[in-house]
Amino acid sequence: MSALSGKHIILGICGGIAAYKSVSLLRLLVKAGAEVQVVITPAGKQFITPVTLSSLSQKPVVSEFFTANTGEWHSHVDLGLWADCMVIAPATASTIGKMAHGIADNMLVTTYLSAKSQVFVAPAMDLDMMAHPSTIANINLLRSYGNIIIEPESGELASGLVGKGRMEEPEKIAAVLEAYFSKKADLKGRKVLITAGPTHEKIDPVRFIGNYSSGKMGYALAEECASRGAEVTLVSGPVSLSISHPAVRVVKVESAKEMLAACEEAFADSDIAVMCAAVADYAPKEVADRKIKREHSEVPVIELVKNPDIAATLGRSKRQGQRLVGFALETDHELDNAREKLSRKNLDMIVLNSMRDKGAGFGTDTNKVSIIKADGSREDFGLKPKREVAADIVDTILTL
Repeated sequence: MSALSGKHIILGICGGIAAYKSVSLLRLLVKAGAEVQVVITPAGKQFITPVTLSSLSQKPVVSEFFTANTGEWHSHVDLGLWADCMVIAPATASTIGKMAHGIADNMLVTTYLSAKSQVFVAPAMDLDMMAHPSTIANINLLRSYGNIIIEPESGELASGLVGKGRMEEPEKIAAVLEAYFSKKADLKGRKVLITAGPTHEKIDPVRFIGNYSSGKMGYALAEECASRGAEVTLVSGPVSLSISHPAVRVVKVESAKEMLAACEEAFADSDIAVMCAAVADYAPKEVADRKIKREHSEVPVIELVKNPDIAATLGRSKRQGQRLVGFALETDHELDNAREKLSRKNLDMIVLNSMRDKGAGFGTDTNKVSIIKADGSREDFGLKPKREVAADIVDTILTL
């Protein structure tokens, strides 16, 4: 049975000559057992008729916000909640620009902005438009948001020119979706513990020792594991993020000691644990019960004590069959430091990133990592959105 069977897919079609390929893509998706809702831009209807598309999908084609003769409203919000994925093929330069900058002036873009699931974008345009700096920047923006770009092919274009801009063939687009849903269940039945964000170690009621971690990498890992069938416990330090996946249970903590307690409770029942949080190494030995006032005291001397090493603590109690993954954010001697942590903490794998890599580390939407396994093997990955990095990490965990 196809992995697409029973899936709800939004097929977005823009106004380009490659719209004729969307008919073949629609047929392939329906044949695989998917339920497909077509959303087409007004310009798209100049290239392919809604009658053809609705005949194949067995659903009315959505193009406008309202049905002209009845005034029926088409809810882009409901569509976004209904879909298991959205694929926009062809995606023109105009629509890509609107998607990148949130210009919600048609039903397709508003549906995209409401989508809660993975979005695939298959660009199609002439080679000069494809190579224009604004198009490149917009595609990179979409990629940074977590969209998957199905790169166009090089070949003869509608203009008669030859170059990059041909929409990928429908069979290959369908294969990308098939592969995506095939791995969606590879963590089914597994319990995964993930830590995320910083810890805050109190100095007094209004001050703390902490770091710049945003929690974005850990939250992306939680979403990725849950989307692949896992039951996830996310132990999160203080962050401004939220998570909506029903398979993720969020445990909010503040200090390293609180995070350790939550991890020890969840670890015993976990198959996989990923220690992504940036836990403060030290905490004040004593916490003032009132705000330390600058005007009425000398400069305070804050004596620090070591915080518990959560990954090492779990590593000492790891049972056979459990997999424990650590993170190392380094500023120098990166590989040596990561390998030392891998061994000392009894990890099965460590994810290394360097503060020297632009676009990696705290607070960014992207990351650049190297993954080192306990057997000494190493794989280096390029700069990617953190959701794609999360997929790479989970894929590697599954090879352990």
